[in-house]
Amino acid sequence: MALMRKEDSAQSQGGLGIGAPHTILGAEAAFDGKLVFQGSVRIEGKFTGEIVTDDVLLVTETAEVIASVTVGTLVLNGTLRGNVKAKRVVELQSPARLYGDIETPSLIIHAGVMFEGHCKMDNLMAAKPELLRSDKKPS
Repeated sequence: MALMRKEDSAQSQGGLGIGAPHTILGAEAAFDGKLVFQGSVRIEGKFTGEIVTDDVLLVTETAEVIASVTVGTLVLNGTLRGNVKAKRVVELQSPARLYGDIETPSLIIHAGVMFEGHCKMDNLMAAKPELLRSDKKPS
């Protein structure tokens, strides 16, 4: 079976409404190195190294990732050991396990998640200034 494969299904991942990934690192695969990509990638297997993208990384329940992660958006269901920097959002869905620090303007943690680390959200005003304005009327 291939290490990485393209997938054409239109399924959605997570509460963020993210479309189907362009590339998948399958559950039976293990990869060690630097992963740089555009679009969305889903990791189901084992990955060790560094991940860099401005787009979407999906880490499934079967995945074990040990990496420095710099992404646009991270949706985590599996295990990740390493620090995460996300430009837009980090969503931790049950049964996610994250051991490391997070830097992101938006963090979503669902019930049943284990997060051991620190979170820095200094970019919050830049990401969602309309949420912080006191003169804005609720719709």
